[in-house]
This record gives sequence, C-alpha cells and structure tokens, in this order.
Amino acid sequence: MSLGLEKLATESSSHYDNLEKMSVRELLEGINNEDKTVPYAVEKCIPQIEALVSQIVPRMKAGGRLFYIGAGTSGRLGVVDASECPPTFGVPFGMVVGIMAGGDRAIRKAVENAEDDIEQAWKDLEEYEINTNDCLVGIAASGRTPYVVGGLRTARQNGILTGCIVCNAGSAVAAEAEYPVEAVVGPEFVTGSTRMKSGTAQKLVLNMISTSVMIQLGRVKGNKMVDMQLTNLKLVERGVRMVMNELNISHEEASELLHTYGSVRNAVDNYRN
Repeated sequence: MSLGLEKLATESSSHYDNLEKMSVRELLEGINNEDKTVPYAVEKCIPQIEALVSQIVPRMKAGGRLFYIGAGTSGRLGVVDASECPPTFGVPFGMVVGIMAGGDRAIRKAVENAEDDIEQAWKDLEEYEINTNDCLVGIAASGRTPYVVGGLRTARQNGILTGCIVCNAGSAVAAEAEYPVEAVVGPEFVTGSTRMKSGTAQKLVLNMISTSVMIQLGRVKGNKMVDMQLTNLKLVERGVRMVMNELNISHEEASELLHTYGSVRNAVDNYRN
C-alpha cells in the first residue's frame, strides 16, 4: 500500500541530478544555493510562530512547561533545543523537555519502527505528568509521523495547548495542532533527505520559539544572557566582561562579584544594592 509520499513537498525530486558526477565545489554550491531559500520559507511562518509563542508565554509564566516531541532528525532537534535552555537562560532542567521516539538511545542510533507507534508519545509524556498548565509542540518534517500525530491528538483531547513545526502544507500533524507552523522549504538537495533544508528550517523555528519565550520570561536583559550557567572558562570570562561593562568596574572586581553571586544578574543586582 502506498503511503502517498510522492505527494509531499519534502519527498519531491531534487532540483539537481547526477550528484555523483559533480565536483566537490559543485556539490557545496548546490547545497548552499538550496539552503539560501530556507530563511525565506521561515519568514512566511512568522505570524504562525507569533501565534504559538503568544500562547506559550502566559502558560510558562504561570509555571507550565514546554514539551517537544518528534522522531529522527526532528526529535533530535527538539532534544537539542530543550537541552540548551538551562545553560543559556539559567532555567531549571525540566522546564523545557525534548522527547523523541525510541527514547534517549535513539538520539545516537535509530530505533526501528519507533516513530510508527501512534500511542507511545502520550505514554512518554505521561511519565512527566504533563497537564493543562503545559504546552506541547510536535516536530515532524513530513507532517505525518504517527508518534507525533498521536501525541498531539491525545494531548489536545486532554486540554493541553498544542503546536507543531512541519515542512509540508495541510499535514496530519498540523491538523492535530491548535497552532501549526508550516515551513514549506520544497525539495531537498538529496531527494527526501529532510535532515537538510527541512531540518534547518525546524532548527530556525525552534530557535525563534525558545529564544522569544525566554526573553518574554525575563531571562535576557538588554541583549545579554544574564542568567547563563557558568559551566566553563569561556562562559565565566564572558560573564566577567558583561559585569565589567554594565558596572564600569575592573576585571578583578567583576570576577570577584561573579564568583561570589554565581550569575551576571545577581552580581549586578547585589553590587547596586
């Protein structure tokens, strides 16, 4: 039985052919030319992204969490975005959660048939006691992944805010989400390889969602990551420079403040108080 993949923009034939006969330079230029189209596809989605973020922010201000679900590349991108929120914005682990079909082991190695289980996503979400204070965003380039379709459907039935990021118009995933984001990037350089343009589009949208949400939650001041975790020497030095510039003090004094109070925000606030 046909899955109807031939009707999907993400599965349509590449604008390029005979790739194996191309030089390295030709391959790189072709990939780059295709990648240049992605930001324009995302730009068209800004109203959809705005609608989703505007719903997420008040829930998270009230103590809700943001969940991502996906399979394969889409799932991994959600896990990456979630895992970067605590070190970047100083929020607790568990405030943004990435879940992928097949579990954590699928981050490194594909788990056979994991994405085809339409009931498993909700089982995975129940382990986190997801509730109506929370938000769920499904990520699926094709827009047809059963794991994501089922998770969104059951979440919505349980009164949970739902959104999605897909790369085909009019998909099954979008139909299950209250606030769909459809970034239609068209054919991949290698036909059907959605880790390329589709993955890039999804990453851009995830950046926009999580960053704008965290700014709205007060986790950025001016244009600085004042709550970032000081987990390595580079970040410590960045924090020191931020304190120096904000307070117009010496490197030594800024370093002492930062080490005493643990974050740029706390260092600045305590110095002024």
